Amino acid sequence: DDMDTRASLSILLLLFGISQASTLTDERFEGVFVSEPEPLDITTRILESNNDLILNMWAFLFTAYNNKLVIANAMSTFHSKTCIRFVARSTQSDYISIENKDGCYSSLGRTGGKQVVSLNRQGCVYHGIVQHELNHALGFYHEQTRSDRDEYVKINWENMSPDMAYNFQKQNTNNQKTPYDYGSIMHYGRTAFSIQPELETITPIPDETVEIGQRQGMSNTDILRINKLYGC
Repeated sequence: DDMDTRASLSILLLLFGISQASTLTDERFEGVFVSEPEPLDITTRILESNNDLILNMWAFLFTAYNNKLVIANAMSTFHSKTCIRFVARSTQSDYISIENKDGCYSSLGRTGGKQVVSLNRQGCVYHGIVQHELNHALGFYHEQTRSDRDEYVKINWENMSPDMAYNFQKQNTNNQKTPYDYGSIMHYGRTAFSIQPELETITPIPDETVEIGQRQGMSNTDILRINKLYGC
């Protein structure tokens, strides 16, 4: 009976994770042996040994969840202000796939099949940028490339990176009888793709003080154009 009691106490100590050696030398348990003791329960050991990994995993999961919220919120404006509806893909053959690629970009309009909208999570997952790229997917050019843009902005070609000049090329756009919109989500800022931070690539005219390049959200004119183009 005395041996059974001592063995039971040893097992109880193991369950609480405080056994420290293969042989207990305390006089109360002399002669009782415990094989392969665990100084800490297995969950605690995993948590301690993988603390950084777990923290990084939680940070990743939080970021991924937060990114989805930002994208969903950006889409909600289309749902509430236009007849455009973004729905989860099931079997559609033509669809957009929002992915964490290298940069913020989208094809112009419907291309057919899988159509990638890149929103790099390090710098693209912001309300206005998401709406900007989704507008490209819906078929809208940058505002500063409008067919009548020379009446409203001056493009400073000498101040921009040559490999980015295509973003400023004037297009034969369907302006849908809407005014040039300095406040459009599709308008670049003054120093977009500039070779020097202080050099302007776009200067509004005739009033050079007009603000351009906002990324807070779609303007009323942006919304109007979507509704006109899609017959909402």
